[in-house]
Amino acid sequence: MESAPASDALDAEEFFARARARLTLDLPSGLADPNVTPKRGDHDIDPVMLKIAAVRPIRPAAVLVPIVDHADPTVLLTQRAQHLPDHPGQISFPGGKIEADDEHPLASALREADEEIGLDHGHVDPIGYLDVYMTTLGYRIVPVVARVKAGFTLTLNPSEVDDTFEVPLAFLMEQKNFRRHSRDWQGMTRHYYAVPYGERYIWGVTAGILRNLYERVYR
Repeated sequence: MESAPASDALDAEEFFARARARLTLDLPSGLADPNVTPKRGDHDIDPVMLKIAAVRPIRPAAVLVPIVDHADPTVLLTQRAQHLPDHPGQISFPGGKIEADDEHPLASALREADEEIGLDHGHVDPIGYLDVYMTTLGYRIVPVVARVKAGFTLTLNPSEVDDTFEVPLAFLMEQKNFRRHSRDWQGMTRHYYAVPYGERYIWGVTAGILRNLYERVYR
């Protein structure tokens, strides 16, 4: 990997200025086109997952990557409800399926953030899209990086979210905090990124998107 500036070298204004310079709200390729394979996804460190994902139905989705505008910025994350049938209790970004009447992935991400955690659109300043992230199950996820004004009040939807919390951006952008872990999945050993933070275990898609944020803004 190329050398990069230390994560704590970027204060809030520097981070947001660099993100605006490097990201756009032009729709990234590969969201729904079966002839385009997203360059980011579960296959980043687990190439066999690319072949598995390629035969799945395409499921477009969008998530909000909320960077809270403190002097030392934080990333707002959610913990999925324990009773959900898919990925219960996992750490994630607010987001979900792109609906047919959503104008664009940004609209999907804002709608889902409002529905899941009650994040008011007035506090959210969209910056740009990261690369489409493809999962083993066929989801193609568009992450929307946004500057979130501090002082918001959240109302969690208990049918979807058990908790929210903030993690210092500097911690999540420090590459020594990224680990490569593995687990058994349907008779195979899967490899993935993880970023443990205290009692929180950030891994899989969420960790992969955070790594893409680092590559797009910090490198």
